[in-house]
Amino acid sequence: MKQKIFVLYTGGTIGMTQSSAGLRPDTALVDKALSPFSDGLDFEWHVCQPLIDSSAVTLQNQRDWLELIAKLPDYDGILVLHGTDTMAYTANLFALSLQGLDKPVILTGSQWPYDAANSDAPRNLATAVSAFSLKLKQVAIAFDGKLFPAVGSSKVSTETAAGFDNLHFGALAEWEENKGWHNIRTAPTQHSDGLKPRLPNPEAKVSVRTLIPGYAAQELSDGLPHLSTQALILQSYGHGNAPSNDAFVRAVQAFTQQGKLLLNISQVPQGCAAAVYAQGDALRQAGIINGGKCNLETATALMTLAVSHDWNADKVQQELRQLNLL
Repeated sequence: MKQKIFVLYTGGTIGMTQSSAGLRPDTALVDKALSPFSDGLDFEWHVCQPLIDSSAVTLQNQRDWLELIAKLPDYDGILVLHGTDTMAYTANLFALSLQGLDKPVILTGSQWPYDAANSDAPRNLATAVSAFSLKLKQVAIAFDGKLFPAVGSSKVSTETAAGFDNLHFGALAEWEENKGWHNIRTAPTQHSDGLKPRLPNPEAKVSVRTLIPGYAAQELSDGLPHLSTQALILQSYGHGNAPSNDAFVRAVQAFTQQGKLLLNISQVPQGCAAAVYAQGDALRQAGIINGGKCNLETATALMTLAVSHDWNADKVQQELRQLNLL
């Protein structure tokens, strides 16, 4: 019996065609992209209206997609075709939102359109479709012959076919056309009591600031009390280090004492924000949360759900531990 796969086509470069203004999303992909894989799989397409460039993705889009997935009848897997610019953001939000997932949700896209010369799209589609044979119960990104866990994944290149990586957790498996899957190291899946989605609030106010030497710390100190954001992600140095001058620490303390969340992550691609240096102690005392191995995409998903569901700092840390980020 064929596996039933639900295909959520959101847009992105993979299905784009040339127009007078440049590449734009198109539905032409629907009739041909997955036909080479129809022997063992039965695909049911849902084409979003309108199709979008992923740089235009909103929280409302992501919530709509999550609601659709949560209400689906019985499928063996879900394939999400998505633009690469924000694919890792959507993948992380899906991973954190879809608690109790009992089937694979595989996201893929491409650096070049399906019909372009030497496009990576056919290989990425083949990788994604082949991933359903692994019968995972998690959200993953299939790209350039590799399958990455959603949590911790980032877009790392716009120039090559190797567009994604997961620097902390690596690839779950690697795929080649002539030998199939190898180097498989998928974690054992736990029993699921059923899908319990945690949906994001489209009005959640989450923002990010990146520290650089110089004026940035003063600007943040001056502006933090006036930010309307409900949660702030701070991209700090190294192991989560930041200036410990009095004005900066007071601004952080005033922010967190309002009940707002301030998550500290490293701006280093393979960094870990942790209590390593005394330099960061004043900020920890002021209520900042160290995000451990959180990258920006995972931190964004975490803070969006934290704001959406009124989590406090202890709950955020609990989630970080459950995600093996601390």
